[in-house]
Amino acid sequence: MIISRRQRVLASLTAPAYLWLALTIFLPLSAMLYFSFLTVAPVGGRESSFTLAHYRAFFTKEVYWYNAWRSFELAFYVTTFCVVLAYPAAYALTHYIKGRWREALFLLVVLPFWSNALVRTFSWTMVLRGDVGLLFTYPAIVIGLVHAYLPYAILTIYVSLEAIEQSLTEAARSLGASPLAAFLRVTLPLSLPGVFAGAILIFVPVTGSFMEPRILGGKNAMMLGPIIENQFTAVFNWPLGAALSFIMLAIMLLMLAAGAPFFARYLRQG
Repeated sequence: MIISRRQRVLASLTAPAYLWLALTIFLPLSAMLYFSFLTVAPVGGRESSFTLAHYRAFFTKEVYWYNAWRSFELAFYVTTFCVVLAYPAAYALTHYIKGRWREALFLLVVLPFWSNALVRTFSWTMVLRGDVGLLFTYPAIVIGLVHAYLPYAILTIYVSLEAIEQSLTEAARSLGASPLAAFLRVTLPLSLPGVFAGAILIFVPVTGSFMEPRILGGKNAMMLGPIIENQFTAVFNWPLGAALSFIMLAIMLLMLAAGAPFFARYLRQG
């Protein structure tokens, strides 16, 4: 097969980035996969052997699969709140807010990206303690995570709404559709790719989050993310932490694979 000059140039421009991504993703994952099958971490002169005990522990010990369920439940709540709050904000930015006001609001949307996540989370402890009385509760975890991930939903939905041709909505209105009907039949279906993209960008990292639950949740922070973090930082049981991480990753990939045909079919129908 003859490679054209354009293909060679394209490969030379993209290869370094893809090679770097492959190395920084697959090398750590390979190391964690190797550790997950060991009895103990092979550091400090300790001898280790091959075992499946850490994977069996997830299915035989209630504390692990129960808190895995709590992690996915938390991700569902946070994702739902983010999408519900983000869609009206993105719609307003697309259709009603123009000029400098839009620039100012976009600045507010991206402002959380300019601050350290740890500082943001600790600032919520000051807000939620005292008269509010929500600190160290489950709602406090949800509030902190929604604040952290809401910008992702707003930006992805805004990009999707901005790409919709205004003439399509005008055509629906000219054919007798009410504003609500035009939104439900035209705008909403065409904006669903942005909604799904934002939901995935939020759901996946929230499932494994550990900092916000640990700081804002107190005793309610018992989820799989903090448990995994504890295995690496406190208990020094790296093989168990690695095994639990890969189980979470496998569950997440299965969920995405199961939902992909539905999303594709729904978008084609829309």
